[in-house]
Amino acid sequence: MRIALNAVGEVGTRTGLVLLAERSLAALGIYGGGHLGSDRRAIRITGLAGYDVFVTDDPESAPLAAIAVEDGLSCVVTTSVPAAIAGRFAAAGLTLLTNADVRGLAATLAAHETAGLEGVVRVAAAWTVPGKALRRGVGVGLPDPVGARWGRTVEGGTEVPIAGTWAGAAVTVSGTLGGRPTERLIGVADQRDHLEALALAAGAIAVASGSYGPGVHVPSDDAAAYLGAALGAGLGVAAYTA
Repeated sequence: MRIALNAVGEVGTRTGLVLLAERSLAALGIYGGGHLGSDRRAIRITGLAGYDVFVTDDPESAPLAAIAVEDGLSCVVTTSVPAAIAGRFAAAGLTLLTNADVRGLAATLAAHETAGLEGVVRVAAAWTVPGKALRRGVGVGLPDPVGARWGRTVEGGTEVPIAGTWAGAAVTVSGTLGGRPTERLIGVADQRDHLEALALAAGAIAVASGSYGPGVHVPSDDAAAYLGAALGAGLGVAAYTA
């Protein structure tokens, strides 16, 4: 796989380092700023010709997604992209993967766990965001060192503000398996920039491997492929089944 990376912050730089550890990577082109050391597969580029996937941690990703589709590359971003730009990917036979971040990781964990149950009764997903910790709200248990926190209900689950350098995501799924009631808890926690980088790099690897077809996708659309890429990149997962 040949991946072009636009790194505007620490998450992007760490994404590049994660990708350089991927055995199937043939070349990593650094488009724009950023510096990834002396690895011969990481080269400075001014154009995207010859690459398969364009990846960026830029929160203003729409202009870069437009460049990717114009130059014939699939694209992976941490945000959503306006429909006017996103719709061009399917028409071009290309893939746009949006929301490849910790929130997307939480949604993917939920999709993966519900797929393994015969009947799902309850699904609760939570993820951290930078911010001042809450003193009340929805109680959430995340793996150490994040631990128990208060969160607030938003679309898709529970958002947990947390100060400092740590981040995490957790999912609780209740249902039936083999005719028996089952509750499954699964979570991840790591240094924030590294966890965000793993989430973005996993998306890049999955898209470059052909796991997502043409059009607009989120990581949970192929939970097995995305989590497989994340685990292969070094994601550590804690799980408990009752």
